[in-house]
Amino acid sequence: METKTICVLGAGTMGSGIAQVAALSGFEVVLRDINQDLLVRGMGNIQRSLERLAKAGKIKEASVEPLLSRIRMTTDLAAGASAAQLVIEAVPEKLELKQSIFKELDRVCPPETLLASNTSGISITSIASVAEHRGRIIGMHWFNPAPIMRLIEIIRGLETTDETVRTVLDLSNRMGKQAVVVQDSQGFIVTRALTPFLLECWRMLEEGIATKEDIDTAIKLGLNHPMGPFELTDFIGLDVELSVCEDMRSTYGDRFVPPQTLRRLVNSGHLGRKTGRGFYTYKS
Repeated sequence: METKTICVLGAGTMGSGIAQVAALSGFEVVLRDINQDLLVRGMGNIQRSLERLAKAGKIKEASVEPLLSRIRMTTDLAAGASAAQLVIEAVPEKLELKQSIFKELDRVCPPETLLASNTSGISITSIASVAEHRGRIIGMHWFNPAPIMRLIEIIRGLETTDETVRTVLDLSNRMGKQAVVVQDSQGFIVTRALTPFLLECWRMLEEGIATKEDIDTAIKLGLNHPMGPFELTDFIGLDVELSVCEDMRSTYGDRFVPPQTLRRLVNSGHLGRKTGRGFYTYKS
């Protein structure tokens, strides 16, 4: 079945970015969230991003409005998802929430509709366990910001079919991304490799080895990273990283124990760029 319409569930940073990429790639897009305010905010983010691309000469200025018109907003999960050939879920990283969504998607979508989760580490097999048609459920882990980052991790659940994997690989390529296929395991490739690196940097700060500024500078200049570990943590969200550490610890043991510095900042509501303060403080 030819994919003409992609439904994206969640109009936050990742969901709006994925919707933008899909529209730029020629697909019709349905963007769904739980209320109109979140949808309007997400569409505003997409419009500003497209305008920046036009200003940089990467797309024509006249194409901004036609691209926006490719994206339809809805709060109706069944109506939005049932109209698509691919549904990409981009909601918060909570297993119970994702399971409830996929159970409903499995009920309302035709059997041939593919269902993908943009989880960064939750088991696809666990997400799919609530569904009847499990072979069509797959992981499609995008990276932030979705319009810029080229990688997608394709995660094969225990019952994901070869046809589902091939189709999602082809769709990733059509959207200008480079995809890698990963077996279903906690953290997949990137999160599992990145988390110990960040943990060691957080521990160096906590032990007084160096300041966060000097650790960031050393990593950027010594390893040629575009962002230092504390800048990156603030960008991702300290609450997200704390949750990742706790999930990884439950699978791989105490080498993923989060430091108290991270936990204290999260408990204080300092979550990074999105709250104006994390390891660094940001102007509003």
